[in-house]
Amino acid sequence: MATYQRQRYLFMTLDPVHIGTGGYRLGRVDNSIVREPGTKIPKIPGTSLHGAARSYAAQLYETPEAAGQNHDNIENPDENPVCYTFGYIKKSKNGNSDEGKIYSGVVNIFDAHVLLFPVHSMVGAVWVSTKERLEDAGFTVENLPNDWNNINTAVLNWQRSDALNLGWLMLQVFGQQAKITAPTKWKDEKRYQAINKIVLVKDALFSQIVNSNLEVRTSVAINPETGAAEEGALFTYEAIPRATFLTADVVLDDYRQAFPQVTKELHTGDIWNDSLDVVKAGFKLIEWLGVGGMGTRGFGRMAPIGEPIIESSGKEQDNE
Repeated sequence: MATYQRQRYLFMTLDPVHIGTGGYRLGRVDNSIVREPGTKIPKIPGTSLHGAARSYAAQLYETPEAAGQNHDNIENPDENPVCYTFGYIKKSKNGNSDEGKIYSGVVNIFDAHVLLFPVHSMVGAVWVSTKERLEDAGFTVENLPNDWNNINTAVLNWQRSDALNLGWLMLQVFGQQAKITAPTKWKDEKRYQAINKIVLVKDALFSQIVNSNLEVRTSVAINPETGAAEEGALFTYEAIPRATFLTADVVLDDYRQAFPQVTKELHTGDIWNDSLDVVKAGFKLIEWLGVGGMGTRGFGRMAPIGEPIIESSGKEQDNE
């Protein structure tokens, strides 16, 4: 039986992140970002994470051509860990790539979903989430009120009984203090420990809070000859704000069981023993180079927090 391994990453945005839908939309902003269809909560698609991880891993391995669609310039793609991890097209013996073999990648990278969303309040910055999202990510949520059924009421992880505003929205507060514990691999990280105020709201209200507090910027095209703004060239765009925490899963489906031995010494000092190490190395560079659009305008950087949570399934069971 095949063994599948899953890694769950916790990311924190260091800059606003803009993953555009493409083209203009009628609405609050001209350039909107990708959202979940059912909840309308912004997300970072797995395609964006996959492309960034592949491109950055290929640069680390000093074979940038491994990140492209055409792998004809790679001498031996079977021995390239980036090609093996993300898939490649192997030329036939006569040199024709149209007649070659196509190998699918061995990792599945899924969407990154919002876990803790920063919002301004009268007590400073707070991070908003829901019980369901935290528990799904591996957090432990305890000491919640049994009669918490009112959508207009929030539960805090610090002591407060007065009403609290989340942006423009004012909510009543339960006097009972919730206890929220992060997984072991994340809870001691400096960036996560900076969160000292978490607000739990009902799932039905979470989408409204998130969409009301996205970062919105306005830009204009500049005429290079006059240095003045172009008439009618003003446009607005939105982004997931800085200090948002998201979780994303990576699943290893190594159907080939033939990961090449990596003899090249990487300048980062990382050791690649399997395809998950390749993805991890690519994710680390997102902290430097970013993901999504408008990277040259201060957008896109996102840092992994701690080590990923690892789970395995499909293992052979002992009969003893």
